[in-house]
Amino acid sequence: MIVGEMRWKLLMMLFLSCLLVCLWLNNLSSSSLSQWRIYQHWQWKETKPTASNTDDAPTPSNGTAVTKSSEATHLEECPYDPPELVGPLRIVFDEEQSLEELAELNPYVEFGGHYKPRDCIPLQHIAIIIPFRNRDHHLRHWLYYLHPILRRQQGEYGIYIIEQAGENTFNRAKLLNVGFVEASKEKDYDCFIFSDVDIIPENDRNLYRCSQNPRHLACAMDKFGYKLPYTGYFGGVVAFTKEQYLKINGFSNNYWGWGTEDDDTYQRVTLSGMSVDRPDRNIGRTKMIRHQRDKGNEVNEKNYVVYNRMKFTRKQDGYISLKYSPIKIEKSQLFTKITVDIGKPPS
Repeated sequence: MIVGEMRWKLLMMLFLSCLLVCLWLNNLSSSSLSQWRIYQHWQWKETKPTASNTDDAPTPSNGTAVTKSSEATHLEECPYDPPELVGPLRIVFDEEQSLEELAELNPYVEFGGHYKPRDCIPLQHIAIIIPFRNRDHHLRHWLYYLHPILRRQQGEYGIYIIEQAGENTFNRAKLLNVGFVEASKEKDYDCFIFSDVDIIPENDRNLYRCSQNPRHLACAMDKFGYKLPYTGYFGGVVAFTKEQYLKINGFSNNYWGWGTEDDDTYQRVTLSGMSVDRPDRNIGRTKMIRHQRDKGNEVNEKNYVVYNRMKFTRKQDGYISLKYSPIKIEKSQLFTKITVDIGKPPS
């Protein structure tokens, strides 16, 4: 009886001991699991991506790096008086560079003959229109001098060479209208410089830009002794804002051959209630590349008849009546050339 009672007590003690051990192990396991969860939670918080560590993100497979956006650099307007101008220039036509050499000399010019200053906001967006046919050597001289001058003047500009196709009589003024239309298709220009390809400014302070009135930039040409030949002379290089050009209905389309279209344009300006601005004679000096008159651009006596009627026809003859057919557009590093069919003179 006593032996059985001792056995029972011994079994109870073993059972309680096992129970205590199990409880202790269970408590230890729960504590460790809790600590492990806390540790994992802490680790996740430490490695969770934040705005400060996205710079270390891997580069996507397309090669575009993920970077923080930087605040755009604030640019001021370009000064009214550009600081890099040098004044009088020595213009000579002894040597002629190739287009490849000219492109190397002007690395800042973008494809198609466009330029925009990088360190300031340009005051004007300028299209330079050149009527053209068979004048490649003159064009190379023009590009050699004008691109550096225009860069120093700090305007945003594009060069457009408007070439008349075929061998029909040349029509300079109609090509200028074509240039206005075609350049306007490409960009929203607010200033248009219409220039002959054989006229080079002798002073870079003769700014190729527009003002409150149409401007005559070639007002002191060497072939006229650096003087204005007569008050109504308005040839060589002229500047119009878009609004001024539309106000005079552009240029006449009816002057075939050489002569009188410049006088017509001057009359359009004055009859529209505007006046012509000209730079000081010392600033407006220009040099012409000497050459024989082109075949197909001979003096046309019929132009005087057109001129005598211009007061009555100017509102119908011009930009609003322009008709032509584009043939091709060629872009090179220093200019955009647009070849067009403008028809032929009436028989």
